[in-house]
Order: sequence, then structure tokens, then C-alpha cells
Amino acid sequence: MTDDFLARIAGALERMAPPPAATPDWHGATAFVWHASPDHLAPVPRVNRVDLTLLHGIDRARDTLLANTAQFARGLPANNALLWGARGMGKSSLVKSVHAACLGAAPDLKLVEVQREDLPSIGRLLTLLRAAPVRVILFCDDLSFSHDDQHYKSLKAVLDGGVEGRPENVLFYATSNRRHLMPRDMIENERSSAINPSEAVEEKVSLSDRFGLWLGFHPCTQDEYLTMIRGYCAVYGVDVPDSRLIAEAIEWQATRGSRSGRVAWQFFCDLAGREGVVV
Repeated sequence: MTDDFLARIAGALERMAPPPAATPDWHGATAFVWHASPDHLAPVPRVNRVDLTLLHGIDRARDTLLANTAQFARGLPANNALLWGARGMGKSSLVKSVHAACLGAAPDLKLVEVQREDLPSIGRLLTLLRAAPVRVILFCDDLSFSHDDQHYKSLKAVLDGGVEGRPENVLFYATSNRRHLMPRDMIENERSSAINPSEAVEEKVSLSDRFGLWLGFHPCTQDEYLTMIRGYCAVYGVDVPDSRLIAEAIEWQATRGSRSGRVAWQFFCDLAGREGVVV
């Protein structure tokens, strides 16, 4: 091949390659969402979150994550965190609320959400974040992996793998209904079909081990459920007799067949609508 022919091939490949992600205006927003193809960080004008004081029944997880985030915001060592457990108990709400609670003392602390489907592009995102003049909480909501899903390998570089490692200014928080991120039957299948079963299972489980913090969320009690609703009523000015609130709230949870922070909020929205209160 001639040098001219090789140069034309190189030029064609460069034209086909996606352009590098543009540097966002880091001071234009407190939160961003990562989008791949084309790569860019979209600012979030208004983050969907609740005040930290309205999250009840998760006191230990709240205090632990808040302390960890405050350490990171001050430039001190901090751990990646996996928030796992019961549905609707405020895992993602806690991440967003803790971020908001730390902004007063650390205005340069940013929240960047990445979708599970975009994990293969996470290396390019880390390259962008490594050069950022801010500290970043990288957040993936509802993280889990199914059969034959190889996205988890991309995630290892975020946590502590790879030659470069995790950027010093980046911390990773994830929420999941599963403690080990993989369905149990997937792990059992690896054990039964692999040449070395223990090594196959170890690779799957090791992903969770890379999180320094495991924060468990469990179903709330009825008292905690009612406390959540009373808190919403106090903040938004919904004034109803407590006996009526208790009766209707318990009936609502019975129709849903579950009790959680999400169910408490859904009941409150229904109650506020019937009372003519805008939330």
C-alpha cells in the first residue's frame, strides 16, 4: 500500500469517528445527565428531589452517606456506595437529597447521572470528568445485570480497576434491588457450567465487593409509613384530622399490598389533590 492510500484510509476513519464530547458549563447547573451517541453532558435545570429531612426510616443509611459525601466534597478519602434493598424506600431519593444537602458547603460538587445502558461509554465519560475543575458524584439508578449482560465489565473501571483507576475527583453511587447486582439463578448457572465454578462466581460477585459502602434498605414499619405522610402534610400545608389520615393511609397501603416511602408519597399526592393543595 502507498503512503497516500494509507493517509486516505486514516482520514476516512477520523471522519467516521464521533467528535470528542464538548466541555459542559460546569457552573451552569448542579446536576447533569450523560448521553452517549453523541457523547455529551446535558444540564438538569431542576433536579427532582425532596428535602433530606423528609426521608424517614433510613436514618443510619442517611447519616452514613451524608458523612461519606461530605468527606469527598472536602477532598478527603471517601468510598463508592451501593444502596440496595426494598423497592420504594428512598435509595435514589437519598442520593439526590444528600447531594443537595452538601451544596451549601461545597458548591462545586456536581451530580452526574449515567444510565445502565450507557455503561459501555463510561471510559469516555471518565476522560471528560478527569479534567473537570469540579468534584463529581457519578450516579447510576436501578443498577442490575441480566443473563449474558457484559456491561458490568465496563463498570469495574469506574470503581477501582484499569491502569488509570478512578479519577480522584469522581465518586460512584449506585442503587439496586439486588445486593450482588446479579440475579441468583445467573450466579448458580455460572457455578454449574463453568470449568472452574468458584472463579466464575467470584467474577460476578466481585463487582459488589468493589463498593466500599453497602447500605441496606428494608421495608418500613407502619409507624414510619405514617410519619412520612405526616411530614409531607406539614411541609405542604395539608391539614386533615389525624384519625382520618391514619384510616385512609392504612386503607391505601392495603390496596397496594405494600408499605414504602413511595407508597406514602403516592397516598399524600392523592390526599393533597382531594384537599385542593398544589405540591
